Parts: sequence; structure tokens; C-alpha cells
Amino acid sequence: MTASQPYRLRLPGPTAVPERVRQAIARPVLSHRGPEFTAILRRSEEMLQPVLGTRNRVFFFSSSGTGMMEAALVNVLGPGERVLISTHGQFGERFVAIAGALGVRVDTLDIPWGLAPTAPQVEERIQNADYRAVVVVHNESSTGVVADLAAIGAALRGRDALLVVDSVSGLGGVEMRQDEWSVDIVASSSQKALMCPPGVGVISMSDKAWETVNRGDRLSRFYWDFRKARAAVEKSETPFTTPVSLITGLHEALQMIHEEGLPRVLARHQRHSRALRAGCAALGLTSYPKAEKVSSTVVCLDVPEKLNGKDIVRRLKERYGTVIAGSRNKLDGRVIRIGTMGCVSAGDILMDLAHLEATLAELGWAVMPGAGLAAAAAILQEESYAR
Repeated sequence: MTASQPYRLRLPGPTAVPERVRQAIARPVLSHRGPEFTAILRRSEEMLQPVLGTRNRVFFFSSSGTGMMEAALVNVLGPGERVLISTHGQFGERFVAIAGALGVRVDTLDIPWGLAPTAPQVEERIQNADYRAVVVVHNESSTGVVADLAAIGAALRGRDALLVVDSVSGLGGVEMRQDEWSVDIVASSSQKALMCPPGVGVISMSDKAWETVNRGDRLSRFYWDFRKARAAVEKSETPFTTPVSLITGLHEALQMIHEEGLPRVLARHQRHSRALRAGCAALGLTSYPKAEKVSSTVVCLDVPEKLNGKDIVRRLKERYGTVIAGSRNKLDGRVIRIGTMGCVSAGDILMDLAHLEATLAELGWAVMPGAGLAAAAAILQEESYAR
């Protein structure tokens, strides 16, 4: 990449931040307890609630998504209690590692990567054990699979077990209806479809979850204590120092989402991911996930045996300044992943395909010139007319 070449951040998070959001972040820093900032925090919560599909209060933390995963577990689990975690990708496995570090009893629902957990699979497991929580990754960005939270939530409705969900890479780009789907805790963060830099963690909890969180026999907690967060949010504050500039940026990003309209935002994510998959298929790169529902925020692609995903990732950056992701797990070298989350345009999708086509040809993979662009453009044009 030369000094004059643009840097195109096309990862499945963190994502490129819109200029409006960057300008908001650059405003003078406000007092985190002053009326100017508390008004921004209050309005940010109000705008995030419909994105979550909830009437619950929303808590903001200085944190990455992993911090919110740990926070969710320490607030609902007690010593010796059992948790069931679906391991259908890297972030399910991360939940297992977090729970193991906390010293609780961990059982796994082992799902082949590329597939999603089903409600009958969850129901079968909870019949035979007393679980405090069932943990599911909503949008598994390591594989491009989306879990059916509506069905899983229905299976847990009326039971003691809580449904804890990681929607770090889904929220804002994949539909979430927390209240309707009986999701007890949603953990998310700012750096993906919410179009902000990393650093703001998000939590929303049901009344059912609060009954457990309020108990005094949970795991040790201080900074992550949701009881402190609830007391603070009543004053439109956070318990500890707030990342005020990042929250100001999030406020701007949420305004952008509402100006476009959430249904249009979700439809845009679906349209762009579908177009990118079609374009990649025309270049000989098939979709990795085999699940019925695939992600609208990340396109995960099988790499042909004659190629190595690492070479594709490296060449795209060096020659074209386009930064995509490979894999840092057992799929290393076997898949590539491209983000379709946040502030992404049809032009971005077409540029991705132009760079990918050239890169594949340079690596010796036979491609039909223009095939990927034509396949994607047909979908983008067809769905544009349908609106």
C-alpha cells in the first residue's frame, strides 16, 4: 500500500466510522455528571431501545464486547451454578473460556461450525439439568451464522433458566426483538453495526433477569455490577467515569439510524450482504455457513483448496488498501470474512468485488472478468427498484 492509497476498513468489526460520528467525537469533552452530557446519555438510551426491541433500561459501560460477555455472566451466575453455552463458533468458545475462568460449571451445546443451535436442541438439554443460564451468540461473526432467538426464547419462556445473548456483531444490522423473543440479557458494543469506534459496551436486561441479578449470592462483582448501573441510569448517569466522547459519537450514529429508519437500515444490510455473496459466488468463493439464516453484517466465504485465505487478505491490503479478515481459529486459512455492517454503501460492495477479482487473478485463480460485479449489481439494482 502506497502513501497515496486509501485505507479501506472492511473488517467484520471494528468498522469505518462515518464523518458525522467522527466530528461528534471531536467536540469538546463534557462533564460526565453535567446536564449537557446527561441529556445526551438519556437520548442515546431512548434511541437504542427500539434498535434492541426493548422497553428495558439500557446500560453503557467503558468496555469492549468481551467485557459485556463477562459482565453478563458475573451478574447472573452464583458459585457452583451451571450454565449451558452454545459453541457454534469462536465467540461461543470465548463464553466457555470466560465461564471457566469464573469457576462455574460449564456445559456446552456443541454445534458444528457453519450451523446454528436450534430450539429443540436447547430444549432437550434443559430437560435434563438445572441451568441458571443458557448462552447463545446471536450473530456469530466467525462463521456468518444467525441463531433463531425467537424459537430459543420461546423454548425457555416460563422456565427458570435465563437466555443470555451476545449480539455484539448483530445489533443494528440484524433484527433484534429482545422483549418479544424473551431474551433476558443482550450484550453488545459500539464498534460494529452501531458505527462507532470500540469502547462502549451495552447491556439490556429483562425483569426476569433482574430477579437473579438482585440476589446477594452471585459471583464477585464491582465494576460490572448491574445494580450500580441501574441506580446510576435513574439519574441518567453511569456508575463510573463515562467515555463521554464515544457516547457523543454513539448519539450521532443512533440519530443517523433513526433518520434512515431502522427497517431501511436492516434491509440495507440484507441487500448488501446478499449482493456481496452473489458476487463472490460468481468469482468461485462460496458462502461458508450452511445454516438457514446467514448474517447480514458479515460475509464468511470458503477459500478454495488451491488458495490460502491469508494470501488473499495480505494481497488485498498490500495492493489495494482493502482490509478484510481471515480467521484466528480452526478456520485459519480456510475462510475470509468481509464486513457488511454499519456505514457501508453499494459502492463499497462493488469496490470490494473489483479488488477481490483482481487479487484472485493475481494469485492464479481463474475468474471471469466482471462476473462478480455483474452478479452483485443485478441484486443491488433489482432490490433498489423494489423499494
